[in-house]
Amino acid sequence: MSTTKKARRTVAATRKSPRSRDHKARARKESIERILDAAEQLFAEYGYHGVTLKDVAKRVGVSSTLLHYHFSGKESIFEAVWARKAPISSRNRLDAMRRYAQNAGDAVTVEGALHAWIDADLDVQIEDPETWASFGKIAAQANSAAGWGAEKMTNYFNPVVLALLDLFRKAMPDCDEQRIFWAYHFVSGAMTHNMARTGRLDELSHGLCSSDDFVAIKRHMTTFMAAGVKAICQGEDKENT
Repeated sequence: MSTTKKARRTVAATRKSPRSRDHKARARKESIERILDAAEQLFAEYGYHGVTLKDVAKRVGVSSTLLHYHFSGKESIFEAVWARKAPISSRNRLDAMRRYAQNAGDAVTVEGALHAWIDADLDVQIEDPETWASFGKIAAQANSAAGWGAEKMTNYFNPVVLALLDLFRKAMPDCDEQRIFWAYHFVSGAMTHNMARTGRLDELSHGLCSSDDFVAIKRHMTTFMAAGVKAICQGEDKENT
């Protein structure tokens, strides 16, 4: 082969190389996304301990070997599921509370604080349930589980909780600190139950209400929560009355 032909082939290979690398990178990203989509659905349906790597591989339609090529194990996949969605939720809610605090100034209210904390998450459940419903269920499971669940909530959502507590303090400056934490505890439980989408409400109401109806949840949740928060902080303990 002549030197000229060799040079031409070298130039051609060089020109193709970036395109080839881009194609491989896209294929790898798409493969990971399919794995995480399947894993997210399975974790939402069966919980962390109810899912195996084989379950994920079967749902994706690939071998377990491919999963090990991208992830070191189930915890690695679970963490990737959280890392894909939780920071978005956290950032949206922090931004909403920051904007509310700036706009409200000294006129922060419990209702306003709760709307800022809740609505960003409820809106994505309303607008794009296909993307967010499964992760909402996973977060609900984590918020009700000691150990692995508490760790995930701490790592991803503590700043969101602390921002809400700061707003509560501004709205109720005379409220005892202990009562503020209890108020959040019950508020968090209600939010968790809604995100779980258990279907229990559907059964009890014989279809009159649906646990998937996040439009109705958004309409009523803040009213319900705010009344409870203010009752805790403004009332007296029963044993002291």
